[in-house]
Amino acid sequence: MSDTKDLFERYHACWAAHDPDRIAELHTPDAIFHLHSGREPARGRDAIRAAAAENFALVPDLTFTMVNLRVGEDFWVVQWVLTGTSITGAAVHVDIADLVLVEGGLVREKHTYVDGVAMQAALSAPAEIA
Repeated sequence: MSDTKDLFERYHACWAAHDPDRIAELHTPDAIFHLHSGREPARGRDAIRAAAAENFALVPDLTFTMVNLRVGEDFWVVQWVLTGTSITGAAVHVDIADLVLVEGGLVREKHTYVDGVAMQAALSAPAEIA
């Protein structure tokens, strides 16, 4: 289990650093990243790199606050609160949960379940004029 916890720490550091290249490197070559928000899953490192970069482009100052983490021998489940400012200028405050399956010391599948209503509101809302 300590190997999985170590992978979690390294993987989260890549997301916190907004580094799509390092994120992709920590996936198996045929991995799946599925942001359950109506999109098709990203399959393979190149598609995962592109999906991560797209997420950072939508919320350039994205930060993650961990709520809860459970780690098993070949998985982790984590709850997050995402915050930042979307490209529309709207505040982002969104709950998500990740289910991550591990194989051979790398991420095999990452399923992210997002509060779609809150995320859609943040991405479509025009910035307020002060």
